[in-house]
Amino acid sequence: MKKTSLALAIFGAISAFAGSAMAQSSVTIYGIVDTGIALERGGSAGSVSKLTSGIGSGSRLGFKGTEDLGGGLSAFFLLESGINVDTGSLGQGGLMFGRQAYVGVKGDFGTLTAGRQYTPEYLTLAFADPFVTGFAGDAANIMPNSGAGSSRMDNTLKYVTPSFDGLTGELAYGFGETAGDTSAGRQLGAAIAYTSGPFAVRLGYHNRNNDTATLKNTDDGKTTLLAATYDFGVAKAHLAYGVNKGLNSSPLRNTANPFGSLIAPTASTDSTDFLLGVTVPFGNNKILASYIRKDDKTVKNQDASQLAVAYIYSLSKRTDLYAAYAKIDNKNGAGYTVGSAIEAGSGDSALHVGIRHSF
Repeated sequence: MKKTSLALAIFGAISAFAGSAMAQSSVTIYGIVDTGIALERGGSAGSVSKLTSGIGSGSRLGFKGTEDLGGGLSAFFLLESGINVDTGSLGQGGLMFGRQAYVGVKGDFGTLTAGRQYTPEYLTLAFADPFVTGFAGDAANIMPNSGAGSSRMDNTLKYVTPSFDGLTGELAYGFGETAGDTSAGRQLGAAIAYTSGPFAVRLGYHNRNNDTATLKNTDDGKTTLLAATYDFGVAKAHLAYGVNKGLNSSPLRNTANPFGSLIAPTASTDSTDFLLGVTVPFGNNKILASYIRKDDKTVKNQDASQLAVAYIYSLSKRTDLYAAYAKIDNKNGAGYTVGSAIEAGSGDSALHVGIRHSF
């Protein structure tokens, strides 16, 4: 109750500020409300049927603004909260602005931001995935978001270059903030992207130091992902290949032994990923499909593959209906589950039906 009251108070204060600041700068309140029914099958606990939130896109409420500082320089901020529509609670473990929270400056030199923000490698995965890391076909069911499985970096400075004839780059550094050890917990991210007409390619990298205040000399988690898309007009093709090495380089979304194996599955520390997908828009309709394969190169050889398909019907520019299905084939005791944009899932298959509205 205290958390809810505090959240309402802060949202109210920010809304009031947004209104008063409008004359001085541009401030926008925006969001997504996404909810639907999930039918999950294949887990050891049995089938699960539920009304849930954030299937295609995490439901959110955000505030963003810019101020012209003159001379081609501007300041901007973004504060974004995850919301569980089915219960009204905050997402991301109850964090007030758990999705994103940063402030920055922009000019001819590019952009520089500080705060909690997406990793360059995660943005590469979202670029590669026809499902944009949502719905039952979320590529993150099998492929890692980043070096530690999280799509975001805390305590982060990020620099994005301006575009040079379609070529851009990103660098991100996340402070570990461990007393007495500046390396423990630190994260590094980078990406380079190129766009020319219907063709786009992006290379993302993430490195996380897994040391803590008490645990030392662990392997870094390293994730590299190369992705490309080509828009033929009638369809867009998606292709990606990833290499993951080290501790937490490819963590499982569901770590609770979802299939009840005698020996619980473990995350691979040496694997590669392959994604092939397509997006087919026609009228107010869109079909998404993808095939993903993980090749586990450790002695356990816990490979997995996923087939997924989705149909989206746009009622308007801001509202759509959707249905999505995915099935994972786990090998040798692998433990990959079909989740959604914000949930890990409980089994090896899932059907999602829902509605999404943005404002």
